[in-house]
Amino acid sequence: MAIEVKDLEGVKSDCLAPAAIEAKCETVAVGKVGLSPAKCFVLAMAAGVFIGFGATFFLTFTADPTLTFGVKKLVGGICFCLGLALVICCGAELFTGNSLMVAALASKKITWGGLLKNWIIVILGNLVGSLLLVFIVAMAGIAGIKAGDSTIGANMATVAAGKIGLPWVQIFFRGILCNMLVCLAVWIGFAGKTIVDKVVGIILPISAFVACGFEHCVANMFFLPMGMVADPSKVDITGILYNLSASIPGNIVGGAILVGLAYWFVYHKKQA
Repeated sequence: MAIEVKDLEGVKSDCLAPAAIEAKCETVAVGKVGLSPAKCFVLAMAAGVFIGFGATFFLTFTADPTLTFGVKKLVGGICFCLGLALVICCGAELFTGNSLMVAALASKKITWGGLLKNWIIVILGNLVGSLLLVFIVAMAGIAGIKAGDSTIGANMATVAAGKIGLPWVQIFFRGILCNMLVCLAVWIGFAGKTIVDKVVGIILPISAFVACGFEHCVANMFFLPMGMVADPSKVDITGILYNLSASIPGNIVGGAILVGLAYWFVYHKKQA
């Protein structure tokens, strides 16, 4: 439902009101559940590739050891925004964003079976898409590109090793913080009516979660295997599974409960 609002100076602008965004979130969830498994899986693979593109952009930029801490965090975060911009604007099924589907579940527009089926297909598709891009990036020789006195591959291994070196509880809570920001970015994407609206709207929340070092399970499906390919001595399968065992439930709590159900509680009765 589009409504006309006024800013503090009384200038009119078109946007989606929060209640209308929540209603759209439910409608989108119903459509997601209605997708055939094959189409859902392909779109999920696309999302895994898209997030991997953002991660590759991030790793390439931050590989230069001469960059200051602040520049790496700020610009690296902006680089990573490429991933969600592609997901939102090009259309794809991203597990973390699909946490918002709980709003439709709470309104009984979809069932637990439909929700879980979507989540399982999507997370598997995200993983396959991420691994596909890992293979392509590895074969393209990106890891060997020089970055000052280092290489992009060295940065890939360092980033991945840092993620698996965290205590499990920290990864879990960083996962909560991450998907709160990701789902708020998706929420902004629902509100936007143009490509510019959507892309500009996601920059702050997405660059913030990256700069702060929060844990995004789908991004980690690329970061961690890519780090293992770059330097198997620093990252192994056990470390990858360890990180995902904490980041996945953390992402669910942050996105489904602290954003999806919170906004459903506030706005669902006000739908037109």
